[in-house]
Amino acid sequence: MSGRTAALIPAAGRGERLGPGAPKALRDIGGIPMLVHAVKAISSCPAVSIVIVAAPSDNVDEVTALLGQQEFPSDVHVVAGGDTRVESVARALINLPDDIDVVLVHDAARPLVPEEVVASVVSAVRAGHDAVVPALPMTDTVKRVDTNDDVTATLDRSTLRAIQTPQGFRREILQRAHAIADDEGITDDAGMVEALGITVHVVPGHEEALKVTRPFDVVVAEAILAKRRSLGALG
Repeated sequence: MSGRTAALIPAAGRGERLGPGAPKALRDIGGIPMLVHAVKAISSCPAVSIVIVAAPSDNVDEVTALLGQQEFPSDVHVVAGGDTRVESVARALINLPDDIDVVLVHDAARPLVPEEVVASVVSAVRAGHDAVVPALPMTDTVKRVDTNDDVTATLDRSTLRAIQTPQGFRREILQRAHAIADDEGITDDAGMVEALGITVHVVPGHEEALKVTRPFDVVVAEAILAKRRSLGALG
């Protein structure tokens, strides 16, 4: 594989669980929109040449102006996203340059993913894996329940992982998955690839790559930012 790497950031979600207000990706974390943090984090990896953001269709100009005010290590482009995550990723995919052969898909809601996680995912794809996800071991006991909320089984957590992003793919694999996706119950791109019968490889994730979904997550993310600033890791 000798092409370049691109990162796609679906950022068209409304984020109702964060409460009323702007689209989730435009909510502030430490005084800076979450999307700016996410683009900066993913583009800080030298292996990433281009970032394509799928913005809410009615906020494309706003997002373009916001990101245009920043300086990022990679080229950044904005396209109109869709009504679902799958649609947003598909719209970003069709805007990729021809020389891209590795594609990352990263949640805008994971604004603080460390650079080493991004690099690890890219390296694993370029080493020969068709699909790669970062993940953390489960620390809680996990139980399966039925529709009545009664426990039906206690799962072996040693075989379970909490999956993060960016998820990395050979471009042709991700395109093939999206070509047949029905958008029903899909929560991540790796699941679409699994449906093709393709093995998904796991690399270590990081606790700081948390997903900001609820107000408490904002508190945690701002604490991480404060820690990084105290250590001189942020300007």
